[in-house]
Amino acid sequence: MEAKSKGRSIAAFAISVVALIILDQITKLAAQNLLRGQDAYRIIPGVFELQYLENRGSAFGLLQGQRVFFVVMAGLMVFIIPYVYYQIPLTRRFWYLRVIACLFLAGAVGNAVDRLIHGYVIDFFYFSLIDFPIFNVADIYVTVSTFLLIILMLFYYQDEDFEQIHIFFK
Repeated sequence: MEAKSKGRSIAAFAISVVALIILDQITKLAAQNLLRGQDAYRIIPGVFELQYLENRGSAFGLLQGQRVFFVVMAGLMVFIIPYVYYQIPLTRRFWYLRVIACLFLAGAVGNAVDRLIHGYVIDFFYFSLIDFPIFNVADIYVTVSTFLLIILMLFYYQDEDFEQIHIFFK
């Protein structure tokens, strides 16, 4: 029964990651078709707008022009994250970690797809009120999963929990 449940969990993980990547790519395609070459579209004037940007770096525009580095890192994530996911126990307590793995992988692959196809990442969400760097749906996946992981590691999971994940302790 355990192997069957593990198989279903892996299938759900793969389907979820693919669905999230498709959502990310659809939003980027829409941004490219509707926003490129246009003035920013103000959703809430002075607060939030849609503005097309071709980002050749990482989050916040860091590491400009390091396309190969980002593609290699995303490639590594394609192997590492599913392996980690497979090692996470199928208990309710670890559901959050499985969701985090799914979000993080979808974000990494979503932006890697852009880098492979275009040579840059398409960004389009902009909070003008705080002049926050322009970002996209894949960035949201990575940011949310990272913050959730930090919060869970600080306040929810204990050392004993990680002993159940065999990649950390053998």
